[in-house]
Amino acid sequence: MKTILSVSLTLLSILFISILSIAQSNEKLAKASQNPLANFLNFPFQNNTNYGVGPYKRTQNVLNIQPVIPLPLGKKLYLVNRVILPIITQPSFTEDISNTGTGDLLYTAWLSPTTTKKINWGLGPVIQLPTSSGSEFGSGEFGIGPSVVLLTVINKWVAGAVINNIRTFGEQSTNKFFINYFVNYNLTDGWYLLSAPIVTANWNAEENQKWLVPFGGGFGKVVKFGGKLPVSIQFQTFYNVVKPDALGDWQTRFQLHFMFPTKSMREKMNAAK
Repeated sequence: MKTILSVSLTLLSILFISILSIAQSNEKLAKASQNPLANFLNFPFQNNTNYGVGPYKRTQNVLNIQPVIPLPLGKKLYLVNRVILPIITQPSFTEDISNTGTGDLLYTAWLSPTTTKKINWGLGPVIQLPTSSGSEFGSGEFGIGPSVVLLTVINKWVAGAVINNIRTFGEQSTNKFFINYFVNYNLTDGWYLLSAPIVTANWNAEENQKWLVPFGGGFGKVVKFGGKLPVSIQFQTFYNVVKPDALGDWQTRFQLHFMFPTKSMREKMNAAK
């Protein structure tokens, strides 16, 4: 009887330690998924839906396919490459229909130190390539500008911002500002709360039509597909506090973020267990 009780207690202890280890691993993965500079091969699919767009109050949908690939440059620096290819369903402003096509591709290259500090940063250019399949999906012009990412991790909090400004060259010559600030609070077992609105400004628009300022947030969770592949799933809702007349009041975002740790990141995570 004592032997059975001893074995049972041992098995329960092993199970408890395993569950705790998995939970801690999920929490680390959740923090990594919130870090644009994490040493992961990242493949987020971010779907943004805007409601009440245009004179016919239709729905606009933008699916951003945005892989992030870090490359080491010696021991002290690495280059974080991010590509964003938008697939856009755009309502017509002249008739009650919508069309789907590709937008202009954005490529960002951040130089970032490998050492972890209180404030992590990345700095580099952002380049727009004219890949839009029609004028309703983008300017179709080459553009370039500066980009910076700032990040801090304090206990359960991950906060920061991605900022850029792109000026294009061509007949339209657009000049647009972008800031995606984010605040995440990590709970247990890979769950987290977040607010990550995308604020934009079109400097060439009329004064009361320049800014789009959403406010809101949502929640997310890291799971492992097949028990191995980490995927961060999140959902957010935003109210447009300031907006151009052509846009509606609400937008939602659903994101699937597939993560593939690099060798150095796997070693770092295993050492921290």
